[in-house]
Amino acid sequence: MSEQKIKITFPDGSVREYDKGVSGLDIAKSISEGLARNVLAARVNGEVWDATRPINEDAEIQLLTWEDEDGKKAFWHSSAHLMAEALEALYPGIKFGIGPPVDTGFYYDVDFGDQKFEAADIAKVEQKMRELAKQKNTYVRKEVPKEEAIAYFKDKGDEYKLELLDELEDGAITFYEQGNFTDLCRGPHIPNTGLIKAIKLMNVAGAYWRGDETRKQLTRLYGVTFPKKKELDEYLHLLEEAKKRDHRKLGKELDLFTFSEKVGQGLPLWLPKGTVLREKLVDFLKKAQREAGYDGVVTPHIGQKELYVTSGHYEKYGKDSFQPIRTPNEDEEFLLKPMNCPHHCEIYKSRPRSYRDLPLRLAEFGTVYRYEQSGELHGLTRVRGFTQDDAHIFCRPDQVKDEFKKVIDLVLYVFGSLGFDDFVTQISLRDPDNKEKYIGGDEAWEKAEKAIIEATAEKGLQTVTIPGEAAFYGPKLDFMVKDALKRSWQLGTIQVDYNLPERFELEYVGADNQKHRPVMIHRAPFGSIERFVAILLEHTGGNLPLWLSPIQFVVLPISEKYNEYAQNVATRLEEAGYQGYTDQRDEKVGRKIRDAELSKIPLMLIVGEKEVDAGTVSVRRHGKGDVGSFTLEDFLKFMGEEVEKSKESH
Repeated sequence: MSEQKIKITFPDGSVREYDKGVSGLDIAKSISEGLARNVLAARVNGEVWDATRPINEDAEIQLLTWEDEDGKKAFWHSSAHLMAEALEALYPGIKFGIGPPVDTGFYYDVDFGDQKFEAADIAKVEQKMRELAKQKNTYVRKEVPKEEAIAYFKDKGDEYKLELLDELEDGAITFYEQGNFTDLCRGPHIPNTGLIKAIKLMNVAGAYWRGDETRKQLTRLYGVTFPKKKELDEYLHLLEEAKKRDHRKLGKELDLFTFSEKVGQGLPLWLPKGTVLREKLVDFLKKAQREAGYDGVVTPHIGQKELYVTSGHYEKYGKDSFQPIRTPNEDEEFLLKPMNCPHHCEIYKSRPRSYRDLPLRLAEFGTVYRYEQSGELHGLTRVRGFTQDDAHIFCRPDQVKDEFKKVIDLVLYVFGSLGFDDFVTQISLRDPDNKEKYIGGDEAWEKAEKAIIEATAEKGLQTVTIPGEAAFYGPKLDFMVKDALKRSWQLGTIQVDYNLPERFELEYVGADNQKHRPVMIHRAPFGSIERFVAILLEHTGGNLPLWLSPIQFVVLPISEKYNEYAQNVATRLEEAGYQGYTDQRDEKVGRKIRDAELSKIPLMLIVGEKEVDAGTVSVRRHGKGDVGSFTLEDFLKFMGEEVEKSKESH
């Protein structure tokens, strides 16, 4: 091969030769003009690059489009720069903090100085962005010596970029330019601004510089962009749907949970109906766990500080946890537990273990506490006290892959039973360039990562692999689930851990009569009950499947003359194990039906003179209307069938 040629390997394993200096965009053009029009960035040897960046050595390449998560990130990151260019043109002299892509778009933190920026100004910024996008300006990457970079931002008087520069090493600094805008940035970016066709700035908020409440508050502008206007229209429609499905709104309407300032921010109070829903979920998973060989345990809500020092949680989470609880005894401190795993390690350690005892599967619905910043709290999805459906499997090294696969089966069963069938799995590995973030040695990490990769391959899961997203104690598999509105949520996690058994000096006696370390697998199919309920409510729009609904039926007497019969019907259904009540208000039956519909009660049983005489009930289904007339015995049979159907359909 000529020294001027390099080999490019594609995801399907095929190899082509190209001239040295070829870019991802050039490679796309060599395949088809259609592909080239859609390429936003390229993954080169595992790292995401600009599609226009020259490749000078043999490489594995994946061309990234809007359909790829990293393609979207490059698109939205580039859009943040376009917004910054528009802002600088409209408000000369402003300064910029950081402007990253986020899950649904991008933001930029801006210091407007003495200039005023209000929500009403958003329209003119959008218009300016559209003008600049049409110029099709190229995003140009430029490596800059640190001294030159400092001089540039000193001249602009931008203390924020200077602070960021102070943390960077010479030789690792890049600028990006497009049109009249230059920014300190690692990239990557899309080829040119012309690819940004649809623009919407969503809202304006305040944000302290670097999240520090003692620093200056900047203005944070959020936006979202798309390659086609149709996609923006669809997104805005889904946002309107999301407002209707907001779990905070539904939780209030359906009387499921509440919050109290006196109790404290981020500490949910479960109301009776919400408690029924919560307990049904817990009972459902407990039954599945029993069948899968788990033993239930219960541990305290607090533990001695030393427990979390040993586990490493205090070092990693101490600043984000509630502060230590001091007792009257000198030097005695307890913490509200941030995780259940240290307690489970101590249960394992409570007596000698043999290789014959393993695997030992300990499960707990354990409530944990983490001090989230008040600005980050959000309904049930981000709270300070939450219950994890936690379990820890202690097993021999030769059992790891098999146990991991069994946990995958359990997670898939949970998702299938609750209607989450659109998901990918994310393999989260250690950051190879920043190993000090993690505990444990290379050998243990490599074993753990290999077990996850092999198990997912053998189960045939669709996976993406992301370095740098592992837990501090081990790699993990996260299930990224799409809900009915196509939003992605992290639900369910499985983690392999060789480190906590080492820290807690856990042992078992092997067949060779020698002491060995077990391996620990952490897993939580729901993640947390609170967050899972929030996502489930938004996924279903509050129309929970019949088997899970806290109120499954309501009996509606046409007048008070039929209250006694109605109550007898309700009692019979409750004795059969169903949850419901009789609406005995002095209201017309039409009003009662409307209220039951608004409360999303799955089945309405209407009783009047005809039903009393015949010993029947007239049945309506929520959102669908009349089902027909049933004797009570036939309705009980119908109800049982409908409950089973609701489990199968979800």
